[in-house]
Amino acid sequence: MTIAPATGAPALFENVAGDIAVSFEFFPPKTEKMEQTLWESIQTLAPLGPRFVSVTYGAGGSTRERTHNTVARIARETSLSAAAHLTCVQATKAEIDDIARAYWDAGVRHIVALRGDMPTLGDPFEAHPEGYANAAELVAGLKKIAPFEISVAAYPECHPDSRNRAADLDNLWRKIDAGADRAITQFFFSPECFFRFRDQAAAMGIDAEIVPGILPVSNVAQTRKFAGACGANIPDWMDRLFEGLDDLPAARQLVAATVAAEMCGRLYQGGVRHFHFYTLNRAELSYAICHLLGLRPPKAQDSPAQPQEQAA
Repeated sequence: MTIAPATGAPALFENVAGDIAVSFEFFPPKTEKMEQTLWESIQTLAPLGPRFVSVTYGAGGSTRERTHNTVARIARETSLSAAAHLTCVQATKAEIDDIARAYWDAGVRHIVALRGDMPTLGDPFEAHPEGYANAAELVAGLKKIAPFEISVAAYPECHPDSRNRAADLDNLWRKIDAGADRAITQFFFSPECFFRFRDQAAAMGIDAEIVPGILPVSNVAQTRKFAGACGANIPDWMDRLFEGLDDLPAARQLVAATVAAEMCGRLYQGGVRHFHFYTLNRAELSYAICHLLGLRPPKAQDSPAQPQEQAA
């Protein structure tokens, strides 16, 4: 039997050159075991040379102390650039400003500035009477305190609280105009969704970097909870892909990596070179996708996340 030579477009990862930059997001651990998992993940991902790693801030500031401790430890014990999430919820301007100054004093130079969500899921946002009313005001306030690098959020499928797409893009424009350096998108599951949003932002005159946020999904039910709060759409086909895999974690991991890697490959083909990964404090999926995109650690390098030895 004669096999015809392959023709047509190159394979998805055939032409990747490793010319990407990445960042990783973690959440502050609640227990000693979770803290161990977090630091193992940081040590695994650190050799990939991320531009920064960020640590989330719970709804209503519920993880304020744990977020600060985690970010401060990263800044103190590693060579990674640590970014702290900060929100406007249930705090005065003075309280938020004090937190920002404490981060600057701890060596943290990057803030992910967010409006934030109320402590009870589904409750409408209410600005503190003496607080920042929105993320744009927060960005402007942070810039008055210190020359922070500032990232803000963007929503390819429109934030649930926005009246429409035009209002949502106008809100992004105001955050950039207030001094934000880049926007990181909420997660999505269609490359076309990101490309459309990027083009609409450019048409409005938004020239700041817009980085796609990537969530490798291994638990659809958990992801639905995340999606409900941010307006992201989970396609029906994703449910079908994970059917019957509840008791097969390795298979779930493989499916999750395949889905996320394909999307990242298509984003790469569309010119994207910067990616932000929502790791959920696990390294394997994000590391595998970076590997497929050609990103490799230097051949000889001590892990920059290795804690420094303390003098006796």
